[in-house]
Amino acid sequence: MSPGNVADALLRRWYVLVAALLLTAVGAYHVVRPAPQYVGSTVVVLKPPVTQNQPNQLTNLQPPLAVVSYAVVQQLRSPSGARELSAAGVHGTYRLVPRNSGTSATPRYLIPSLQVQSQASDPGTAVATVRRIVDVYIRHVDALQTAQGVPAGSRITASALTSPSAAQVLGDKSRGLAGTALLGVAGGVLGALWLDRYAMGRRKLLPGHRRSPGAVPVTG
Repeated sequence: MSPGNVADALLRRWYVLVAALLLTAVGAYHVVRPAPQYVGSTVVVLKPPVTQNQPNQLTNLQPPLAVVSYAVVQQLRSPSGARELSAAGVHGTYRLVPRNSGTSATPRYLIPSLQVQSQASDPGTAVATVRRIVDVYIRHVDALQTAQGVPAGSRITASALTSPSAAQVLGDKSRGLAGTALLGVAGGVLGALWLDRYAMGRRKLLPGHRRSPGAVPVTG
């Protein structure tokens, strides 16, 4: 198909381009003025029990603590864990991200921290969801030690480093507009060309349409 044929097809199906332009404008409006979204987050850390030799819990961190934390995270990521979180009022989008807090001075994954995130349309819901996830996480840590018969004074404890907070999600509007415009142009042009070819093919099949010279009629 030559550029001239493409231009003729687009002129014949101008209404498809107009419809694509309107849809693109609607999409661009939602990119410029999106519905507000907030991400609530906090970090939960497992701490070993306080001992006489190590009264400061953070100086007695051991790699097995990270294994315990990861095991609990895997439980919450399972289908049964998802159902438990849902029953606790956790809905929408949320994430459980084990953090690598290792540095040049401390081994990787030595500090068993977990970042809990939740996305919602208002900050209050995002923060409340994070609190519910943390509660379920702590409950699993306690249940795991109860099943092993760990005495109360020798138990691992879990606590949030900071109170859950929410921040508004701010996307890149320029990239969003560029992507919307590209999709609108491509969709409009391809839609117009497809409709034109379909219509021309249907017209050739209509009764009484003049056959090209040399065409052989089909007989039954």
